[in-house]
Amino acid sequence: MDTAAVRIDKWLWAARLVKTRALAVDAIRGGRVKVNGAPAKPSKDVKPGDEIEFSQGVIRITARINGTAERRLPASAAVQLYTETEESRTQREQRIEEMRMTRPQGVDRNARPTKRDRRQFDKLRGRDDY
Repeated sequence: MDTAAVRIDKWLWAARLVKTRALAVDAIRGGRVKVNGAPAKPSKDVKPGDEIEFSQGVIRITARINGTAERRLPASAAVQLYTETEESRTQREQRIEEMRMTRPQGVDRNARPTKRDRRQFDKLRGRDDY
């Protein structure tokens, strides 16, 4: 963990908030990252003490930067680069719980229909050629 200033896109990647630097740049250019309350550019330097707001889908994280890193760190070390505010943590956990409760039980919407499902669909549509 370092105290020197580092680019926000590198920091987001090193802190493991995004998987790649390209995704970090996309998030920054999309307006989903603010540094000290102002929209950031990918080349914006951040240092310990700065506050970031990061949105990923419906999840929003507000955190204070504790340290910087030029390279991606192991997950155990990456969480020490920032401290999420208590309000942000409770809102994030509440949102995740809401999403978990609204998901239909026992249904995987991305699963392909089985042969039996396809036959039932065809029967409902009046195509029971079997």
